[in-house]
Amino acid sequence: MLRIFEEIVDLDLPLGSGIHTLIAQIPNNLKLEGRLYKLQDPKSQFELIRSVLELAADHAESEQIHLILFPESSVPNSHLGQITEIVEEKLPGNTVVIFGLEHIMLSQFAALLEHYMDEENEFIEQFKQDMSMEDVAKPVNSCVTIIKERKGRLRYFFTAKTHPFAGEESVDHISDLYRGKALFLFRCAPVTFNFMPLICFDYVYRDSDHSNIMAIMEKANDLYFQQKQQLDMLAVIQCNPKPEHKVFRDVATGFYGEYLFKSPGVRDAITVFVNSSAETLLEGTKGKNTFGHSSIVCGIKHKLPRIKLSEFRTDDFFGSPVSRLRFSSGTRLYFCKLFPHHETDPRSSRAMVKVTGVYLISSENEWERISGDDLLMGIRDDESDSIYFY
Repeated sequence: MLRIFEEIVDLDLPLGSGIHTLIAQIPNNLKLEGRLYKLQDPKSQFELIRSVLELAADHAESEQIHLILFPESSVPNSHLGQITEIVEEKLPGNTVVIFGLEHIMLSQFAALLEHYMDEENEFIEQFKQDMSMEDVAKPVNSCVTIIKERKGRLRYFFTAKTHPFAGEESVDHISDLYRGKALFLFRCAPVTFNFMPLICFDYVYRDSDHSNIMAIMEKANDLYFQQKQQLDMLAVIQCNPKPEHKVFRDVATGFYGEYLFKSPGVRDAITVFVNSSAETLLEGTKGKNTFGHSSIVCGIKHKLPRIKLSEFRTDDFFGSPVSRLRFSSGTRLYFCKLFPHHETDPRSSRAMVKVTGVYLISSENEWERISGDDLLMGIRDDESDSIYFY
């Protein structure tokens, strides 16, 4: 059974003026090596990630980036220490960085928990009990959340994917992906902003007995009825050749639709899907891959203005009770502002999401901002017809 652990973090995010968010839609090149999917050029991948973090660090204080989101499996384990050093030395306080690690063994995952996490707690205790019954060489697909609190304290949190995609499964249970059994719910103080990171199928996983998304909704409802708070954001990191798959639409419909029961704990939540870009190479994928198309989804009561530009557009995810900002498929950086409490503060925007900039990559990992004229060209034909349901 999935457990959700609450963590209070010292973050003072500017809810009224918008939370600056950077969605890094970058490519992965993953190949199966033994039992692990590994990045084929870890040095180049690290340099790419470094360029994104340095671009975020160079923003003026008035335009500070508060949330930096990378795709699933996008960070090489061999360079994790260097990435944490960049966060510590260059990024300001009140910053959250969420990314996926390439596959590592369960023994390596345990070592990371021991090295980076603050102290003994329920999460680590549960993991140790679970690990005692597992093969330490099992693959782990993990998500890392680094929180640099407002006074500069760094906190690290690791979670393991609860459900594998087809390439991570094995007919031999002993060789199957390690399945995580816990997620984190981060509750910011002194502001009221609550968010959770998930790894792709964490969002849609269900079996005959329970559903991840239902567990999240029930936790959010408890938060609402007991403390009059709610879940403000889900960050779903992906390396997904089928981000438009029907099952994701179905879950979004249930999450926001309130067809079966009222769910005030999530009805105003923003869901950010961060996928790897169209240049991704994933061994074992077949057919027409559609990597890319990261998106931001909110409930239909927060309907976004109709727009159709070269790099993004809004829609309702094929008739779902949602409003979706859908990005293009290429390697891009999308800078956005999120206004989770926009209805309660008359000084803030009436839209829940605003795009403030789009960057494309040039040679030598240099990022160039796309001009307004280029954005206004309209969506390209190859983008307008690229949604596939499987």
